[in-house]
Amino acid sequence: MTLSRRKILRGAAIAPAAALAAPSIARAQEPIKWRFQTYAGAALGEQVTKPIIDYINTAANGEMEIELYYADQIVPTGELFQALQRGTIDAVHSDDDSMASPTPMRVFGGYFPFATKHILDVPVLFEQYGLADIWRQEYEKVGVTWLSAAGQDPCNFNTKKEITSLSDLDGLKLYTFPTAGRFLSQFGVVPVNIPYEDAEVAVQTGELDGMAWSGITEDYTVGWADVTDYFLTNNISGAWIGSIFVNQQRWADLPEHLKELVMSAIKACDTYRNQWYWGGEARLRATGDKLQLRSVPAEEWAEVENAAKEFWKEIAEESEVHAKVVSIFEEYNGVINQAGPPYTF
Repeated sequence: MTLSRRKILRGAAIAPAAALAAPSIARAQEPIKWRFQTYAGAALGEQVTKPIIDYINTAANGEMEIELYYADQIVPTGELFQALQRGTIDAVHSDDDSMASPTPMRVFGGYFPFATKHILDVPVLFEQYGLADIWRQEYEKVGVTWLSAAGQDPCNFNTKKEITSLSDLDGLKLYTFPTAGRFLSQFGVVPVNIPYEDAEVAVQTGELDGMAWSGITEDYTVGWADVTDYFLTNNISGAWIGSIFVNQQRWADLPEHLKELVMSAIKACDTYRNQWYWGGEARLRATGDKLQLRSVPAEEWAEVENAAKEFWKEIAEESEVHAKVVSIFEEYNGVINQAGPPYTF
């Protein structure tokens, strides 16, 4: 026994140093890095997009790092889709309309006239009525992965001029979404397309008379309530429809556990936005001291609502996909109209 021990010790003494060295520690893999641009400027982006990025960067534990860029910082908002498709940007938060999507979904993103009444209509339409499948399939055809859609605020008007009747819309130069502008032009509105961050100054210089771009929460958050005087309580849509999009190859390359993390972040932050907007719209209408509330009588505003029905028919005739989406909006609106309050006003 003693001899055996001595042999072992002698063998250890002459063994190569490498054999006795401490086990090597594997070096941490470099983090996966993405560039992510949102349609929103910095003040709004702090509430609507940055929470998603913060969630991912914290929870990824160094495996993934996302750098957030706000409206127009890498490319103009109207070029977001092209930049995403070619990989200049890895992921985007935007509506289909603003980013000039080449898919049939473009017309429905942002504010499709009177398609929704409340913020929660959007996830219901996507998850319960089949819009998610349509969006996913259409973006797959053009090399982009659609991840999720959510609602935000309604589309009201904040203006320098007082609006109390439909005739007051005639000649108003408004910053708005392409589809909303197309719809509103029949009432004399002049849609103006400028970079998001230029809108506030454009009101001050007279280039714009106001915005048909958001609800009152955003008006106060981004500074538009400081340069306009009135807020029209009538809206042309109850909720913005926006989505998270990812470059198809970048998403395919992402490990499954990080895909789950990204989706968890998106869903968690959808919940945050729901309460931020819903509470903000009520609180600022009730207690805000910058914008005076005005309304067009319901019987007169019904003309705008009826025009939307004709607009839907016009859009449905443009393609088979358009017709399918419009039919879903019609089905859902039929359900909530039967249900009554609080689903309808």
